[in-house]
Amino acid sequence: MTYRFYGWEKANAKPVNDLYPSIRNPRDLYDALCGIWSAETCAPRLRREWSAENRTLGQCSITAFLAQDIFGGKVYGIELPDGSFHCYNVADGCRFDLASEQFGEKAGELVYDDAHEQFRHVHFADEDKKRRYEMLKEGLAKI
Repeated sequence: MTYRFYGWEKANAKPVNDLYPSIRNPRDLYDALCGIWSAETCAPRLRREWSAENRTLGQCSITAFLAQDIFGGKVYGIELPDGSFHCYNVADGCRFDLASEQFGEKAGELVYDDAHEQFRHVHFADEDKKRRYEMLKEGLAKI
C-alpha cells in the first residue's frame, strides 16, 4: 500500500508497550485510525469541513498523543498562520505526521523542525480535546 502521510517511508518506530498488539508501526496505526477518525473526533472549529475524503482534518493533536502512547518519543507542533499548532511525532528515530494529508497540496509547505514541543497537559486542558482523544483510544481498543 502507498501511504501519503509525511514520513510514511521511514515510519518504522516500534511500540514501547503492548497496549495494541496489532499495531507494529505507525503505518499500522494509520490503517487502524482510518476507520476511527470521524467528524466527532475532528476539532470542533473544523467539523463542518470534515469528510471521509479528508478524514485527517482536525485530528492532529489527538492522533499525535495517541501515537506517543504507543511509540513513545515526543510530540512537536508546527506553528500555523492562525497561531495554532499542527502536531506530529518523533519516535524511535522516526519523524512522522499521521494527519498531514489534511493539508493536501500545501502539505509540502510544512516545515518539520522540532522547534515547538507539545505537551498533553496543555492540550488536554481543553476537555473536548481530551474527550476526542479518549474516543480514538476506545475505537483503537476495539480493533
